[in-house]
Formats: sequence, structure tokens, C-alpha cells
Amino acid sequence: MPRLTKIYTKRGDKGETSLGGGQRVRKDTLRVQVYGTVDELNSQIGVALAVGLCERLVELLPSIQNELFDLGSDLCFLEEDKAKYPLPQIELRHVTRLEEVIDEMTAVLGPLKNFILPGGSLGSAQLHVARTVCRRAEREATTLANEEGVGEHVLTYLNRLSDALFVMARYENSQQGVAEPLWQPRA
Repeated sequence: MPRLTKIYTKRGDKGETSLGGGQRVRKDTLRVQVYGTVDELNSQIGVALAVGLCERLVELLPSIQNELFDLGSDLCFLEEDKAKYPLPQIELRHVTRLEEVIDEMTAVLGPLKNFILPGGSLGSAQLHVARTVCRRAEREATTLANEEGVGEHVLTYLNRLSDALFVMARYENSQQGVAEPLWQPRA
């Protein structure tokens, strides 16, 4: 477990940071942006938990937050450095677990019969914000994967997590007894 004895190091004052393997890069490089967006996603999930969610989501989301830390670790190392360092990475089991959660909640909700708008309860609305940040992380990670490469399951995990957050937002509204706001085309 890392031990942070000093929060500021002054090493980033010139707009650079270190990747996990020690390489110095600019803070605006795509790789740093991607794991920064994953950090933002994790914070949005933290806000959703803080505003209050149903018991099932309170059980599920902390483990997803931990997986997002693993994902950040996965992303902050270049692929060629991963063999040198024992680090947590996103695995197929993480993707499978998200699929199981989606199936579990969809069984309660039933099929979606109309497009819905983000909103309803405060918790649901916050989960939709997290979903959109997850989609941005997925887009950025896709670009990175085309340029430098990322872990084998990173893109699949982000895709499945955005789906899971969508279903969780619907589930939260259902558990709170709040009707889903439906899209009214040409309203």
C-alpha cells in the first residue's frame, strides 16, 4: 500500500508528471488526460454515493471505485513497463461482474420502452453525470489505444461500466419510486 508522507513534491510545477514507470511527460499528454478522466469519473461516483442511493447501489459502487483506481494504475504504465512492475490491472472478471450487475438490474426494471432523459431523483441524475464522464473516458482511451496501446480489457471495461451506470440510474429511480423522465421528440 503506498504511503504518502508529503502531498506536494513541486515536481509538477512546470507542467510535467511521472508515469508509473518513471517517464516524465507533459500533464496534457493523452495518457495523463485519460487517467485524469477516470479519476474524475471516480469522483462523480463518490458524489452519487454522498447524495444517497439505494442500498444495492451503496453495496456495489465502492468496489467499482476501487476498480477505477486499478484502471488508473493500468493506464499510468506504458504497456512495455507492465511486465516489470506488479500492478493491479483491469481483467475479464471485472467486465463479467459488470455484465452480471446489468442483467440483475435489468431483470428488475424490464426492457427499456422509450428513450429517457437524464434525471429523476438526485442520485439517478448524478449517476447519469458519471455515465457521461465514463463515455468521455472511453472515447479518450480509444484514441490512446490507437496511438500507444492500453490494457487488454480497458476499453471493454469502460464500455460496460457506462452501460452499468445507465442501468443503475434507472434502478435508482425505480427504487426511489420516481418515474423516469421520457424523451418527448419535438416537444
